[in-house]
Amino acid sequence: MRIARAGAAGSKSQIQVTRTGTSTVRPAVPRTLPLDDIIIGDCVEALGGLPENSIDLIFADPPYNLQLEGGLSRPDQSVVDAVDDDWDKFASFGDYDAFTRRWLSAARRVMKRDATIFVIGSYHNIFRVGSIMQDLGFWILNDIVWRKANPMPNFRGRRFTNAHETMIWASRSAEGKGYTFNYEALKAGNEDCQVRSDWFMPICTGAERLKDDNGRKVHPTQKPEALLARIMLAASNPGDVIFDPFFGSGTTGAVARRLGRHYVGVERDETYAKAARARIAAVEPLPKEAIAAVPAKRSEPRVAFASVVETGLIAPGTVLTDEKRRHTAIVRVDGALAFGNMIGSIHKIGALAQGLPACNGWTFWHIERQGRLEPIDALRSTIRAEMREAAE
Repeated sequence: MRIARAGAAGSKSQIQVTRTGTSTVRPAVPRTLPLDDIIIGDCVEALGGLPENSIDLIFADPPYNLQLEGGLSRPDQSVVDAVDDDWDKFASFGDYDAFTRRWLSAARRVMKRDATIFVIGSYHNIFRVGSIMQDLGFWILNDIVWRKANPMPNFRGRRFTNAHETMIWASRSAEGKGYTFNYEALKAGNEDCQVRSDWFMPICTGAERLKDDNGRKVHPTQKPEALLARIMLAASNPGDVIFDPFFGSGTTGAVARRLGRHYVGVERDETYAKAARARIAAVEPLPKEAIAAVPAKRSEPRVAFASVVETGLIAPGTVLTDEKRRHTAIVRVDGALAFGNMIGSIHKIGALAQGLPACNGWTFWHIERQGRLEPIDALRSTIRAEMREAAE
């Protein structure tokens, strides 16, 4: 994630931090996109060496600038293993803002026109990050609340328990309207309900948490793989390139490998990078049939109801009804519907029948086959399947 350590063997490791200048760790600037690899160095310098318009999705977990004052202890006086490293400390809000502006500007340059970015943070930093993103031209699509199932308690009892973090999801600009959002796949996996912007899942614990030989956390802010999986399933497709400028323990890379995506990471701490590489190498990619992208309905070829009639999949004079058999309409030879003395499209007649301003006629109207009702959308799907087969 966001640390650079250096030190002689056997000596106490010293943390090197830079805020307004360049990194003390010089990355090897790649000439091409280093797929499925980790660049060791400063994220801004590394981004400067990547090709423009080369990244499909960015996940960024930058320093939160937590502003902790002294150590944190529990009521029994045991010390809390909180994030108090120097890499998360900035001299002022101005320094933090300058750092944020630099890395976001560099990240925006490498994003494809329709790429998107997720930036995660807490109340300490996310509002400043969001403001800077808008200043730089990013177009915010959603703010997403990660509600933690097992948050750390507020041991001092002076504030509410910090039980969530916030993610900003944004496109590169307002013109990037072709961004990936796998709406149908997400909805299908959520019992046919739209996925909300509040995500409930636990923090990283158990076997997923990387530990060193002494049983201590390898990284203090390791994110759960479930969080990254939902992000990638929502906003990328197999084969896409996912970039993480604060790679840390490699959660982004591990999930990308499992889901058939490519990754490019930047990490200043070689210890973290080594742990990340070992972690990613142990991941078994899922089979292609388990991760294949679901075609978005809006991207499928348009099929008019008249085509369904013309191909003989439904005959003129057929009676259509809604699922509860409350309304009926007759199919005309020209592909329109007759509803009493009214004639119109499957959508217009469906809306009129219900007294509504609009209606999706493909899902509202049903045809009876072998004693069962099925939506006429099944007929459209048949034509689309034939079109795909012909194209092959």
